[in-house]
Amino acid sequence: MENSRPIRILLVDDHAVVRSGLKTFLMIFDDLEFVGEASDGREAIQKCAELQPDVVLMDLVMPDIDGAAATQAIRSRWHDIQVVVLTSFKEDDLVQGALRAGAIGYLLKNASADELSQAIHSAVAGRPMLAPEATQALIHANRVVQKAITYDLTGREKEVLALMSLGLNNLEIADRLIVSRSTVKFHVSSVLSKLGATSRTEAVAIAVQHRLVDSPVQAGRAIPATPNVSRKILK
Repeated sequence: MENSRPIRILLVDDHAVVRSGLKTFLMIFDDLEFVGEASDGREAIQKCAELQPDVVLMDLVMPDIDGAAATQAIRSRWHDIQVVVLTSFKEDDLVQGALRAGAIGYLLKNASADELSQAIHSAVAGRPMLAPEATQALIHANRVVQKAITYDLTGREKEVLALMSLGLNNLEIADRLIVSRSTVKFHVSSVLSKLGATSRTEAVAIAVQHRLVDSPVQAGRAIPATPNVSRKILK
């Protein structure tokens, strides 16, 4: 995506008032563009086919096809479309289900405008961003089903995992380690397999819990506040 083009956003929520509030929020930022909306998962899939957005802001609990099922369908068909979950729910199973379906971000609806903007930009860059509550839910769920696992990560895999925890994508990791992108892809795949994780985000959460990396996973680095938009976007 060219830097000069605004990030195209599709809003998916079964509540019209929520969609209206999000549209108002998008108007604040010059580099974000509202291109469409959907009231359920089935309509979201149709809109993705028609509009080809860059990022989908996805509610989870909706009639007909829910957010997780819609996310999986979208990600399986259009790999360039990223999904950021925006929901009121932080239960372990919902967080896990959304991330396994392919969502790259998970925020609660009490997020500020700046936080949501940052999540959208992170998604386009291929970097996961989770609300602190979602990270805790992942860690808690992992503890509940925890088994005796010998991770047996190599030194290089630990380096890759540490850079993943900082939000770096494969190209950035390759540049940092001075290796090829295909080599990084191989190491990332190996790390996910050894940790029993289904996504980079889940792998980082496991790494934090078991202290496989030096620094805890961040919900996202702070960005300069935009005047008059630090309020919560949805009450």
